[in-house]
Amino acid sequence: MKFEGIELVKVNDYMWEIPKAGKMKVPGVVFSSREMLQDIVKDDSLRQVVNVAHLPGIEKYSIAMPDIHRGYGFPIGGVAAMDMDRGVISPGGVGYDINCGCRLLRSDLELEDIEQQLDRLGAALFTNIPSGVGSTGKIRLGRAEQRDVLSQGARWVVKQGFGSEEDLERTEDGGTFHGADPDVVSEKALKRGRDQLGTLGSGNHFLEIDLVEEIYNPEAADAFGLRGGQVVVQVHSGSRGFGYQVCDDFLGEMVRYMREKGLDLPDRQLACAHIQSPEGKRYLKGLACAANYAWANRQVLSHFTRETFQQVLQTGPAGLGMDLVYDCGHNIVKIENHDVGGKQKKLLVHRKGSTRSLPAGRPELPPVYRDVGQPVLIPGDMGRSSYVLVGSENALTLSFGSTCHGAGRTMSRASAKRQFRKRDIKGELLKRGIRVFAAGRATLLEEVSEAYKDVSEVVEVVHRLGIAEKVAKLKPLLVVKG
Repeated sequence: MKFEGIELVKVNDYMWEIPKAGKMKVPGVVFSSREMLQDIVKDDSLRQVVNVAHLPGIEKYSIAMPDIHRGYGFPIGGVAAMDMDRGVISPGGVGYDINCGCRLLRSDLELEDIEQQLDRLGAALFTNIPSGVGSTGKIRLGRAEQRDVLSQGARWVVKQGFGSEEDLERTEDGGTFHGADPDVVSEKALKRGRDQLGTLGSGNHFLEIDLVEEIYNPEAADAFGLRGGQVVVQVHSGSRGFGYQVCDDFLGEMVRYMREKGLDLPDRQLACAHIQSPEGKRYLKGLACAANYAWANRQVLSHFTRETFQQVLQTGPAGLGMDLVYDCGHNIVKIENHDVGGKQKKLLVHRKGSTRSLPAGRPELPPVYRDVGQPVLIPGDMGRSSYVLVGSENALTLSFGSTCHGAGRTMSRASAKRQFRKRDIKGELLKRGIRVFAAGRATLLEEVSEAYKDVSEVVEVVHRLGIAEKVAKLKPLLVVKG
């Protein structure tokens, strides 16, 4: 079939190939059911899959997850792996919110333990965890402290008392992206990051109290400490204004690099530099700073969440049992070893709106999950379910160890605000038993469920493909929106 000149060849019920044509260096691959393609073709994201396939040094495929939608240069829900010598690194392949990601906290609580306290919990979380555009937090970083955050990430904030060694063990890469160099970061970025640690941000960022509604894989659920009827908390946030500014600063450098090197690409937003160039190495060092800021931010948010539960429920840490299950980013690049043509090869893997999904046995996983596989966290929209999955072998074969990252938008924020402006989203959700706390009505209109794909359909595609397998389904009880 064809959509606006782009041919899609069915490989199986959940996989479609865009054949190599023109100056494409590799084919494209789209993971989707036939039904979901009807939403995917509404924006320009398939064209972006084709554009990414033009990048120098790209290996095997330009990949699109079922939550794909249009982004800056690369589609959101895209994966591109690059040869370390010939390949490029692109800020658009990571996104403006560097190391935006999700973490899941389990607890020893059940619904009856918090049901009468949900309004107080929501109000206290909304007070203790600043949200919204440009929000600032309780923590003010001095220049030396900020350098420590950018170099050490979550490890530094844990040293300050905002968590435990066990939290670090259950955070991707131990919460530190090595190779960070604060000297490559602009003064403007440093200024934006000085007072935003411990803030949720805006847009689709959230903190959510959920119930574990259904278990699909008891063995993996047990390893993750999950059981039916349990209260859990999701935190979705990123590197705030600091990460945005790092991306913006380096995009300018990349545009100049492309002009000087005569790199001819179909979209200026694919701005990039060769990985081994001085510009490419500088961006990787700056990106590492932003990744560390994001991990530190989510760690502080976890600490404030635990404190708030203790205050409202009048109990200590032992009474909550609120331990981290896992924290994984979904706007990131990683240097990893993958099979290419039957040989292991070191690659730079761009994941933009895509979650790492590693099966059991991979050395990157912490010992606690090495026998079962990586927890994969897939949040939905504020009105529907979220999912916990586990990394699986097919991800290594099909997607460089990657899977989807969420539901994926079906319409822009502006369109959602226009279309649903007369709706009382907060009231509608409350009737369904979901309490929502948000800084403004506009955010609720932008984030209404109808502006997203059905996450259950997205998850079903990756489960059927085997690039991540379902473990548990989560039902939202209370949402603090960014």
